[in-house]
Amino acid sequence: MDGERHGAARMRRITLWIVSTIAAVVLLFSYRTSLGGQAPSPVAGAAAPGIVPSPPAEPRSTRSTGSTRSTGSTVNGTVAQTRWGPVQVQVTINNGRITEVRTLLRPSGNDRDDEINGYALPRLRAEALAAQSARIDAVSGATVTSGGYVESLQAALDAAHVG
Repeated sequence: MDGERHGAARMRRITLWIVSTIAAVVLLFSYRTSLGGQAPSPVAGAAAPGIVPSPPAEPRSTRSTGSTRSTGSTVNGTVAQTRWGPVQVQVTINNGRITEVRTLLRPSGNDRDDEINGYALPRLRAEALAAQSARIDAVSGATVTSGGYVESLQAALDAAHVG
């Protein structure tokens, strides 16, 4: 009888040890080293939101006072701060149509971010060009970056008085 109690207690300890080890391994692999445990700082090198001057480019940004539907313009969206890093896009509009979307800022800092953005950003660009608006679907596996992309894209379209 005494041996059975010790055997059951030993099994509980072994089970607890295995569960604890698995939990520690899961936590270790889910830790994001690109954040370094600190909140994101203001983004250096981010392009100012608003309409970008035509070449020759001036270092300051300008605001549009009228519609861009009949002329061409390039507009930077705001920097969307996501939990994985900043996202900012630049939109080129000609005759009221989105003709180009460039990513100015994206989450980076590790191979996983680069892998995700390598497939997500081209899909988001293609969807924005096809939809001619910011009403696009998020890319599976890149939901956070997709949200930042849509936020910056909508800000650029709002600044350009389009869509």
